Amino acid sequence: MYQTILTELAEGILTITINRPDKLNALNRIVIEELAEVIGTVYDNPEVKGAILTGAGSKSFVAGADISEFLELDGYGGMELAKKGQDMVFSRIEHSSKPILAAVNGFALGGGCELAMACHFRLASDNARFGQPEVNLGLVPGYGGTQRLTQLVGKGKAMELMMTGAMLNASEALQLGLVNHVTTAEELMPKTRTILQSIITKAPIAIAKVIELTNLAAIGDPNGLTKEIHAFGELFNTTDAKEGAKAFLEKRPAVFTGN
Repeated sequence: MYQTILTELAEGILTITINRPDKLNALNRIVIEELAEVIGTVYDNPEVKGAILTGAGSKSFVAGADISEFLELDGYGGMELAKKGQDMVFSRIEHSSKPILAAVNGFALGGGCELAMACHFRLASDNARFGQPEVNLGLVPGYGGTQRLTQLVGKGKAMELMMTGAMLNASEALQLGLVNHVTTAEELMPKTRTILQSIITKAPIAIAKVIELTNLAAIGDPNGLTKEIHAFGELFNTTDAKEGAKAFLEKRPAVFTGN
């Protein structure tokens, strides 16, 4: 179905694997277009409750963009490349109402680091490496790196990483809050799946609101508290909120339906 992506749907979880291991899973035009299509599936397919994004092989999540495509670009072409990627993939991942986790299994550099940061949170294998080395090409990040890295690790460290082009190892990424968990390579996918399985047992509307409100907090929305109050009230009108309270009082697991 796809040239550059593998997908597997099991127990409500769609695993999306970028499959260009010979190119360290670098992002090119086709990968971006196919990612856009598969993210559309996450949005539209009711059987998909959440997704995991990872890379093929043991070396790389996504080692950046395919630099060979850069040589033909002028300023307008560069802007269009960045805008297309942001609109079709990166922002759609970030604003998905269903949880999308990154399982970072090696290099996550440039566009790869940006792809991981667009996910709702990240797990990493102990051989993972993160970085935004665009200055080495005379460029800046174009898929949200300046914004999301700053949100995640703070201004000073983000400045240092983007101005030096240095890489972080997995333990450094964990200390900075760039990733939530570090595992062995063998445990990365099982751990990611276990966490996502727990999330998708919760009320889907509540999870969607958590994502929406937390994204607002990340950009410093001055109306964030007011929007949280409204969301809190709105959820009392859902069947799931009634079920959650009833299940708690009856000392049984809640069965949420997304209504």
